[in-house]
Amino acid sequence: MIQAFNLSKSFNGQPALRQLNLSVAPGEIYALLGANGAGKTTTINLFLHFLEPDEGEARIDGMPVAEDPWTARARIAYIPENIQLYPHLSGIENLAYFSALSGQKYTTAALERFLTQAGLEPEAHRKQARNYSKGMRQKTGIAIALAKEAKAMLLDEPTSGLDPKASNEFARLLTQLSEQGMAVLMATHDLFRAKETATRIGIMRSGQLLQELQPSEIGHTDLESLYLQQMS
Repeated sequence: MIQAFNLSKSFNGQPALRQLNLSVAPGEIYALLGANGAGKTTTINLFLHFLEPDEGEARIDGMPVAEDPWTARARIAYIPENIQLYPHLSGIENLAYFSALSGQKYTTAALERFLTQAGLEPEAHRKQARNYSKGMRQKTGIAIALAKEAKAMLLDEPTSGLDPKASNEFARLLTQLSEQGMAVLMATHDLFRAKETATRIGIMRSGQLLQELQPSEIGHTDLESLYLQQMS
């Protein structure tokens, strides 16, 4: 569903991503771990075609992103570190607007179901988004992904700034989406959530994917040790 083939990108002659090969199947949650500058966000931006690769190819659902970025993006939901909603619109109004942009038109009852499924409390559906916490904005982003009927989700530091309860709720939602067949690629610093949520973990440094791990086969302490070894 999400594939990279020898994907490379440099800025002013400095490599940001080097020969990345990566595959995320439907139902998988792949966590990319790495320090700032490791290449995680560059990877996400190449899949979104916000950047052009220097070499290699990014594919979504078998489609080369560079050949038809608009069609590829239609199959993706993207949740950045700070999701942007229209502050003077309510959650349900934001959802209706973004759904319409992707060609979907829903009844108010259907929009409410998406927001509820994403974990947003019913009393928040009609509140202006300017009053939302980060966790509430992230849940609205999940609802937008559900309404869009996206096949893949790209996440860039989604739990940064969330309190433990909101982070746990967000991880639970990701697990539910993966169980429904969505492919999830998540760039994160959060080793704990990567271990608890991901089905595979990749460790990046200086634009290279150094190691892939199965979270079920290692403990939290082992993951931290391996990560620190790769960062040194």
